Amino acid sequence: MSVPRSFLFVPADSERKLAHGLESAADALILDLEDSVAAANRPIARKLAREFLDAHRPAKIARYVRVNPLASGLALDDLAATIAGRPDGILLPKCTPDDVRTLDHYLSAFEAAAGNPVGAARIVAIATETAEAVFALGHYKGASPRLEAITWGAEDLSACIGGSNRTIDGAYDGPYQLARSLCLLAAAAAGVAALDTIYTDFRDPAGLAAECAAARRSGFAGKMAIHPAQIAAINETFSTSAAERDWAQKVVAAFAANPDAGTLALDGKMIDRPHLVLARRLLGLPPA
Repeated sequence: MSVPRSFLFVPADSERKLAHGLESAADALILDLEDSVAAANRPIARKLAREFLDAHRPAKIARYVRVNPLASGLALDDLAATIAGRPDGILLPKCTPDDVRTLDHYLSAFEAAAGNPVGAARIVAIATETAEAVFALGHYKGASPRLEAITWGAEDLSACIGGSNRTIDGAYDGPYQLARSLCLLAAAAAGVAALDTIYTDFRDPAGLAAECAAARRSGFAGKMAIHPAQIAAINETFSTSAAERDWAQKVVAAFAANPDAGTLALDGKMIDRPHLVLARRLLGLPPA
């Protein structure tokens, strides 16, 4: 199964926003039990999340649950309330590779108790929300076969550092550019997808489009969203275009016809094995 292009955060305590999320054309909804839910509303959020999971199976939309951090003491209650509803994945905030390993064990226990296929729920790690987590980004390889993607977060990291994540001209400041780059490298090292973080100003479509384009050029496979209005731009940017698909098919065909070649000429340009890797990725094919 391919990784969704667009992930829309929805507060799990809002039936209205959950309904709007279904209409958004997002590839995946993140039923949020963490930052967007007040402490007093967590019980109802867990209840509504489970009801949503039971009512809406992944044939229509992928369903993820953002639990609270493992260190909060709340994550086990989040998992106990939702895993029987068979979410497609768990979004784990403020995590390190060790947290992913621990979550894997928790998920296996809850899946077995619920009669779910063990190993079915995937994990998306939000891996840059604390300074400690940034220094651990190189250690996700082998953390869990459930690990599907790694994403990064600038808002919590800025709170941890005690500064603003944007410069005066609106670009990400140095530490946050570093976290973004390391997220890409960590995902590549672990053999999973990299997902770009949210764009907070949902009333700025031009800014969102520019950030989406930059993220795709860098190698991100998708992006998180905080508002349904952001989904169309994300889906468009992170979809393989007709021109990209045509190029990729030509590259794959050229190497298939010349399996022993290291380099080939295609449309007046030289291509080699890294181009084949990229072409297969664009077509959703496994590495050769």
